Amino acid sequence: MSSPCVITVAITGSLPTKKDNPAVPITIAEQVESTQEAFEAGASLVHCHVRDDEGKPTSDPARFARLLEGLRKHCPGMIVQLSTGGRSGAGRERGGMIPLKPDMASLSTGSCNFPTRVYENSPDLVTWLASEMKAHGVKPEVEAFDLSMVFKAAEMAKAGEIAGPLHVQFVMGVKNAMPVDRPAFEFYVATLKRIAPDATWTGAGIGRDQFTLNRWSLELGGHCRTGLEDNVRLDRTTLAPSNAALVKRIVDACPQYGRRPATAAEARKLLGLPAAA
Repeated sequence: MSSPCVITVAITGSLPTKKDNPAVPITIAEQVESTQEAFEAGASLVHCHVRDDEGKPTSDPARFARLLEGLRKHCPGMIVQLSTGGRSGAGRERGGMIPLKPDMASLSTGSCNFPTRVYENSPDLVTWLASEMKAHGVKPEVEAFDLSMVFKAAEMAKAGEIAGPLHVQFVMGVKNAMPVDRPAFEFYVATLKRIAPDATWTGAGIGRDQFTLNRWSLELGGHCRTGLEDNVRLDRTTLAPSNAALVKRIVDACPQYGRRPATAAEARKLLGLPAAA
């Protein structure tokens, strides 16, 4: 029997613009429509940022609330994950949407270099974000940009700061952070299995490496992330017609690896989330 794969679609991010790719959804209505198309194509989890009226990234909880409402209406059962990333705000404002109680929220457990800046996640901020997620029943997706973040997540889980089981996303291909390297990827997977045996994981590649990580993840039994956020962020020559088209690329590849896209209900079980209301 084929093994289900949770397909995450990162619909917009904080950097791609209409100039980069006209398919990038910016407004709340565009994001809901694009997510619905991706959901119908086979995605079971959506990773969300929001933009202000000028198209700039923001952490405004009111905009997240409108997006969350639209997604729950038009994509019933889909797992909604809100971003607490640093491009949309500073300090604790990055977690201002956690009380909205999405299914999941992203959590980077350390700092690293990005193309032109430091992606700063101080220990105090990481602890606070994790405590907010735990208080509101929001499952973290640990975004690991290097190996130390995996060890930190396992340490936090053992201390009860993160409710288990862990779900970790291995991010490769960000300039100045972890490059796309197959032996390093396999070491990531083996290390997570060793220190957190009940953890689940997703592979995420940036730009032209997006599908490389998709294929590796399908092969090694993990889950996949795709979407216009990653597809055009660093490699603006690799443009896709839509988020749904990127999801379909994974769906079409699944049978080659004895896999199939997980339904929303299956994805919830696999990631230890409650059934949709």
